[in-house]
Amino acid sequence: MDNGNGYLGVTQPVSVAESNDREKEVTVTLIEELRRQGTYEAEEEAKTREIVLGRLASLVKKFVRTISITRGLSEAAAEAAGGKIFTFGSYRLGVHGPGSDIDTLCVVPKHVSREDFFEVFEEMLRETDGVTEASGVPDAYVPIIKTKISGIPIDLLMTRLALSSIPDDLSLQDDDLLRNLDERCVRSLNGSRVTDEILRLVPNVGVFRDALRCIKLWAQRRAIYSNVNGFLGGVAWAMLVARICQLYPNAIAGAIVSRFFIIMYQWKWPQPVLLKQIDDGPLPVRVWNPKVYPADRSHRMPIITPAYPSMCATHNVTQSTQMIMTQEFKKGSEIVERVIIGAAEWSDLFTKHDFFHKYRYYLRVIASTGSSDLQIKWSGTVESKIRQLVMKLEYVESVQLAHPFIKGFEQISHCIGEEEVRAVAEGDISEAVAKRKKEDLEGKEDAKVVYSTTFYIGLAIEKQVGVTGTRKLDISYPTTEFTKLVKAWEKYDESTMGIVVRHMRSSALPDYVFDQGERQARSNLKRPKTKGSKSNNTSPEVPSKKRRASTSADPASVPPLKTARNGTSPMPSGIVSNTNVEAPPPNAGVYNSSVKDPSQIKSPQLPFGENVAVATGAAA
Repeated sequence: MDNGNGYLGVTQPVSVAESNDREKEVTVTLIEELRRQGTYEAEEEAKTREIVLGRLASLVKKFVRTISITRGLSEAAAEAAGGKIFTFGSYRLGVHGPGSDIDTLCVVPKHVSREDFFEVFEEMLRETDGVTEASGVPDAYVPIIKTKISGIPIDLLMTRLALSSIPDDLSLQDDDLLRNLDERCVRSLNGSRVTDEILRLVPNVGVFRDALRCIKLWAQRRAIYSNVNGFLGGVAWAMLVARICQLYPNAIAGAIVSRFFIIMYQWKWPQPVLLKQIDDGPLPVRVWNPKVYPADRSHRMPIITPAYPSMCATHNVTQSTQMIMTQEFKKGSEIVERVIIGAAEWSDLFTKHDFFHKYRYYLRVIASTGSSDLQIKWSGTVESKIRQLVMKLEYVESVQLAHPFIKGFEQISHCIGEEEVRAVAEGDISEAVAKRKKEDLEGKEDAKVVYSTTFYIGLAIEKQVGVTGTRKLDISYPTTEFTKLVKAWEKYDESTMGIVVRHMRSSALPDYVFDQGERQARSNLKRPKTKGSKSNNTSPEVPSKKRRASTSADPASVPPLKTARNGTSPMPSGIVSNTNVEAPPPNAGVYNSSVKDPSQIKSPQLPFGENVAVATGAAA
């Protein structure tokens, strides 16, 4: 329900006692810790960003003018066609840090096409002084060009409005600007409109920014900050923090953070998180509505954007990633509770994840090419499909949880001979190849450079009652379907691109996934409990029934990998079929079921006798 002031799910903002001295103290120490952690950028970098954005704005105008001339417009009309950039995301919210990218929207008039953006503008970027990389992904859900200008990473989106020119004073708040736009343009435009709306809806922007810096750093350190991999992206984390700020409009940052973890842990998903009432609007564009659209009903943790047309910012969340985030909310609430009573420090909240210590078995997905520019596009395509592999793994017998890591590990290997090329593409990098440098290849005819990106998925395996020793885990179906999916990319070329999926034990993880000295401090590996049933929610993207166990051979007898036939760098394509795993011990467990009965939750509790049911909207 909406009470007219933008606060949803409760009849009025939740009351909270005036901040006590202790809350003020922990807020001061929180800000100090955030500064110590380097979440604020230096003044010099801030000036560099302003200069880069100014150059980018000029380049967009030049691009629009160039296209306008080719479309037959006069010099005067081409000059008046304009073009403008808008920032959004963390930079626009004011919570970016050193090295953060700048999310930027390029707004162009109707006679400039998306093809122009990815062909002409991308090439103009490459030819610009200070640009060290520029790579477009036009087939992405939100088409994007990733670039780096003067060391500042920038993500560029494009929207063509149904206007003949783009004035310098253009505002994006008018809903009528969405008329006659295709879905990709609407999605691109939504980022900037959502960011501005979030800032408008929070009661205290300063408190919101401090609290959001904390939550962003925590999510990054705990490796749950990644929309593409099924966790939450920047805008979703911002909306969650904004919702808590709405519930406690007079609270300071420390109080917002403590309540954030408690409320998010006990949120009654799939009840959506809303910052304002969903507006149907005047245009024939799709608005999030689970009563109308079956796909919207499949969203596990719906967090809905406040700008029209409202969309779900978390449609990528899977059963596994929801379970992981729920557990992290609980851990965070326990740490912050100890911080408030003086039994812990804020630095404890930002402890690094233990992903590479947590599981006994991992899948690694290796994308490889022989070109740095091609590798950016190929690895980005593969990464965008990892979530599909996770969802299919969740339907495999005995797989309780498939945990994707939030980033890939990039390597450049200097190889001599096709055998080394093939080995590197399969993830087997010998010590000799690892030490070899570019200059070592000079004068060698069979020298080749292989660019590879490796993604990891941790597997939590359920124990089976009465089963001892080793048993086989058949993951041939999800891995085969995944490789088919990525190879269906229209620009896939088997002769220059490799995709390999292999299982591995934790003991075989490469050193590069660990910080120096971290590997020796490995914790005891825990195994999952079988208590609690898996969700029976289904999705059209995964089979509704378990696949029968395959009769294919074990990994040792997988057919030989195919190689290219045209003499260029051959890249292997391989998959794993059956994996031998040891039966887990009876008392092992990684995660308990994340779906809890709220009436049975005794801890953590909100302070001052506040009602969690009211805060989460359950009582509305």
